[in-house]
Amino acid sequence: MTKLDTTNTEKSLLFKELQTNLRDRWQNIDVSDQGDSDILVIPSVTLDQRELEKVQGVHNYEERHLFSLIRLRNPRTRLIYVTSDPLHPSIIDYYLQLLPGIPFSHARDRLLLFATYDASARPLTEKILERPRLIERIRQALRREKSYMVCYNCTPLERELSLQLGIPLLGSDPDLSYWGTKSGSRHIFAECNIPHPDGSELVWNIDDLALVTAQLWERQPHLQRIVIKLNEGFSGEGNALLDLQPLQKVEKSDRVKAIVNSFATLRFQSVDETWENFRKRIFELGAIAEAFIEGDVKRSPSVQCRITPKGEIEITSTHDQILGGPDGQIFLGCRFPADETYRLNLQDLGIKIGKSLAEKGALDKFGVDFVAVNKGTNESQKWDLFAIEINLRRGGTTHPFMTLKLLTNGSYDYDTGLFYSQHGRPKFYKATDNLQKSRYRGLLPNDLMDIIALNRLHFDSGTETGTLFHMMGCLSQFGKLGLTSIGNSPEQAEEIYQKVIDALDSETTGDNNSWGLPPTNSISWNSKI
Repeated sequence: MTKLDTTNTEKSLLFKELQTNLRDRWQNIDVSDQGDSDILVIPSVTLDQRELEKVQGVHNYEERHLFSLIRLRNPRTRLIYVTSDPLHPSIIDYYLQLLPGIPFSHARDRLLLFATYDASARPLTEKILERPRLIERIRQALRREKSYMVCYNCTPLERELSLQLGIPLLGSDPDLSYWGTKSGSRHIFAECNIPHPDGSELVWNIDDLALVTAQLWERQPHLQRIVIKLNEGFSGEGNALLDLQPLQKVEKSDRVKAIVNSFATLRFQSVDETWENFRKRIFELGAIAEAFIEGDVKRSPSVQCRITPKGEIEITSTHDQILGGPDGQIFLGCRFPADETYRLNLQDLGIKIGKSLAEKGALDKFGVDFVAVNKGTNESQKWDLFAIEINLRRGGTTHPFMTLKLLTNGSYDYDTGLFYSQHGRPKFYKATDNLQKSRYRGLLPNDLMDIIALNRLHFDSGTETGTLFHMMGCLSQFGKLGLTSIGNSPEQAEEIYQKVIDALDSETTGDNNSWGLPPTNSISWNSKI
């Protein structure tokens, strides 16, 4: 064992020892209105930075965790939120005004904001670790015996910060990150006997990728298309589609060579991707080949779960994801809950996967994406579910659901797969990180506040309906905004979402091109994806 291995092993042991404190603190953590705790939020998107370049405004994804400020409705909770750049004061005011019964000044005194003043394209956690004086200020602000840390995903950087601060991180040890990759997910699915597309093992070069692709085609001669996936891609941005139709007349003995040549014609899901760049990423991240699930009527549901520090598996939500891109593989948004015809099945599959992950030592939130194909008639609504990948992190469906939960103080009902507010009303929402139009560029946070007030777009705590906005710092430069529109029915959630679009459009001028969710009239609640 090398010195580096020893160091990493020691860090892993210390990290796990620190996490054992979460078992004693779990009651305070889980009951958000009653616990006495300090929550350190590190919203660092610590993923491959070159892949992140494909996402416009990714720097502002640090704002997605601002729903955490609603936890300040508990007068004993203190929250420390760190970002790369300082947050606009009006954004903070916007969230704090959502706290009924709590004086604004009381909540503001329990919120500490820190910034690195570093807008470079690097993970926030890395920036924090480079600033020992900032770490010391954070350490001094924490009541360490009552503190825990949350983040978007857990890597060696987040583990290092947890160790330096001496507080537990509510998340999986980065040594387990493999189980959240494309290849690792497939291993879990096979282990749990969960239906998933036929595919290959992980490979690291073009020739091996062509070979496993040919072997997959030979096992499944009916295939029309094969998906090539970077092992650590996310949101569908690392996927490419290989059309097998032009290769149908190629002799089997020549298929590998023909596939190598065909890689240059891959249909990439990211509009800015090229084969020259993609082939380099295969050597760096690894790749798999996977059968593309065909079907005239398809959807993309997901299930979200958590593994508690006590090892219990809980279902937190199900969603129907809204996908875009050339072949419907890029995540744009979601609707809650998933369709009633398969949401309970999703829950059962989530429990199976959660038990496997828990046995491996995973902790806290994870999600599983599926493809649902309607094989029956419209009357029977028979759906076949195929597991696609595990997201061992707080993904794009986490913050909309937590927004709903914290705003309504309600609970998820496992028996129905519905969420009920504390007043007993079932709740529904449509959410996105990708409402983007060029005409919205130039809008400042204060401009958005004006539009929200004039058009009454805010969330109404009386009716428990309305919209909560996020990623407001992304609006001026990219014309991009995130939102969660909550209603008392699926139809009302759609109407509230469309009201936001209509208001923003009427208050702005210019090119109306949109890169966000399809308009409401083009996609129904139970639409074809």
